Amino acid sequence: MAIRGPKPAGKLILHGVDFSGADGGGAAKIRVAARESGPRSAVSVRGKIDRNGLRRAILESATDGRQHLWRIDAPFGLPAECFGAERPEGMSDGPLTWRAIADWMAGFESAREWRGAMRDMSRREPKRVCDREFKTPLAPMNLRVFKQTFTVIKEILLPLAEEGVAIEPVSMPADGSARVRVCEGCPASVLHRRGWPTKGYKGGGEPPRVRREEIIRLLRKDGLEIPSQIAVEAIHDVEGDVLDALILVTEPLGVAIPAEHAATVAVEAWVY
Repeated sequence: MAIRGPKPAGKLILHGVDFSGADGGGAAKIRVAARESGPRSAVSVRGKIDRNGLRRAILESATDGRQHLWRIDAPFGLPAECFGAERPEGMSDGPLTWRAIADWMAGFESAREWRGAMRDMSRREPKRVCDREFKTPLAPMNLRVFKQTFTVIKEILLPLAEEGVAIEPVSMPADGSARVRVCEGCPASVLHRRGWPTKGYKGGGEPPRVRREEIIRLLRKDGLEIPSQIAVEAIHDVEGDVLDALILVTEPLGVAIPAEHAATVAVEAWVY
């Protein structure tokens, strides 16, 4: 498991989060799966929550004495190459860090206002080192994902970092004592790394439903004990939200950050 800091003692609880950047705090669209790390562990899926509910759930997990890893399907950072020698208005002139970019983003009232500022700087949409490594579908500022990028950083990661929660690998408590860690996940990357179907499982009709059934079978073969009721819900969920959450409670990808990219990844984030 390519997670920094000391190896967690005892059982690790994995949480897979299908995130939503929708207006209204996510409009109670977020789905969270959970299980104990290790072979043959049963999976649970909680009801729909919004971003406030997700943030509370992450903070509350620090109170039960166990180690938790929350794997969220949303970009945690921006490409470092977007910020050259001349910083955008409102960003500090100091070293380029994840926190400097996140604080700058938090100064915007809306995701669209922030994306407009990005496009004023450049209309290019470069990918991060991790996007290229893990073949994530879209750059963080892309039209289809920019709301997720903005809201996860402003409404989830920054408040959690202020509470001492470890944000892998960009904001880590100095003493390495965090029992709760949050990292970026990508269902498409998990599927790609395992050689499983990466497309065609979202949408109505027979072909997508059959593809969802196939992925459920693969997840079970991989060691996830998925109760029948959850499997049925995932198969009939045409948006694929439940299935994405289940994919993200597989074991983290375990790809070490390349030494030559360590400084860049500390700004851009990494996929686990």
